[in-house]
Amino acid sequence: MKKFLNAFVKDEDGAVTVDWVVLTAAIVGIAIAVALTIEDGLQAVATDISDGLAAAVTEALT
Repeated sequence: MKKFLNAFVKDEDGAVTVDWVVLTAAIVGIAIAVALTIEDGLQAVATDISDGLAAAVTEALT
């Protein structure tokens, strides 16, 4: 039993997994924060593009 406990304490595979989970969570959190920050600007640009395309199609058809 003592041998098993020593091997368990020395095993670092779990620690590496925890590191990757924390790093991934941080990256996802940052990505969500950036997306929420630029959401209004992106919506405005998408509306402008949509309006421009609709005007171009209308002009081309007439």
